[in-house]
Amino acid sequence: MNLDTREPMIDTLGVLETAALLRELTAGLIAVAGFDEGLDRLVRIARDAVPGVDCCGFTALRAGEPAGVAASDPARAELDDLRHGPDTPAMTAIRRREMITADLAEESPWPAWAERARGLGVHGVISAPVDVDEQVIGAINLYAESAGALTPRHQLTAMLLAEHAGLLLAAARDRERQAARADQLDTTLLAEGVVGQAVGVIMTQRGCPAPEALDVLRSAASSLDIPLREVAERLVLTVSRPRDN
Repeated sequence: MNLDTREPMIDTLGVLETAALLRELTAGLIAVAGFDEGLDRLVRIARDAVPGVDCCGFTALRAGEPAGVAASDPARAELDDLRHGPDTPAMTAIRRREMITADLAEESPWPAWAERARGLGVHGVISAPVDVDEQVIGAINLYAESAGALTPRHQLTAMLLAEHAGLLLAAARDRERQAARADQLDTTLLAEGVVGQAVGVIMTQRGCPAPEALDVLRSAASSLDIPLREVAERLVLTVSRPRDN
């Protein structure tokens, strides 16, 4: 008896491709310093890793207001930009909280946007909503130049991509906020008397900038297992003592 195993093989390849995409996405976004950098990597990875997708974009909202876009193809970035109007697949996906798929060869619910898309050589789109955190939401947009190129498998990939990207972008936002708090703390520490004096001493001795000098002070505090302020006080006291002749 002959068994037709072609479909299971195709499905298996689809699963492997999606798993490879998610691994690559994790590797690319796991250590990005900020949200915008994460978006740029996301759209490039999705474009390169998903067969049949010719370009990828991301539409972001912060506190309900447009908060920028990312596009793998800058010439097509306007398709993700809400400044050209809110009637777009991305905005529909965000409002409805569901994935939107459209073949632009057919009648479109976004006629002005569809006309611009066709003018840019785009004839198919999938937009999937992405939840990042309590302030930021968005949609990832997969575009195809050929009508009918985006299949149910692409829809599944888009759904998984959106879920995974939301988690990674949320982590990037957390790192961005932590870095901002650290910078604010550094500014506060440098403004304080004894710590600022100690940093000045290290800058003079090593010829380094203030952030590097503060890192040296922190490293010493960690090595000695004593508070930063106490290390600073000891250093300032040491250099201010008169030397014996």
